[in-house]
Amino acid sequence: MLRSYEAIYDHGVVRWLGDQPVEEEMRVIVTILPKQTDGLTVKMPHQPSSRIAGKGKVLGDIVAPVSLETDWNCLK
Repeated sequence: MLRSYEAIYDHGVVRWLGDQPVEEEMRVIVTILPKQTDGLTVKMPHQPSSRIAGKGKVLGDIVAPVSLETDWNCLK
C-alpha cells in the first residue's frame, strides 16, 4: 500500500509537516511541487472533472441501505 506524507526539503534536510513514516529506512518517490510566494508548496484543490461535476445524487447514507431488506432477492 502506498502512503503519502507532506514534507519540505530544504538544503538536504526533510522537515515533516504532519505525520511522518515510522520506518527507519524505506524506498521513496519524490514529486516536486511548485512554490508559493510564502515558500510553502501549493495546495492542490480537489475539484471533480467538469464532465461529472454536479451530476452525482446521494441515494442513501453509509449506515443504512438505499432499499428495504425485503426487496433484496439475494437474502431469500
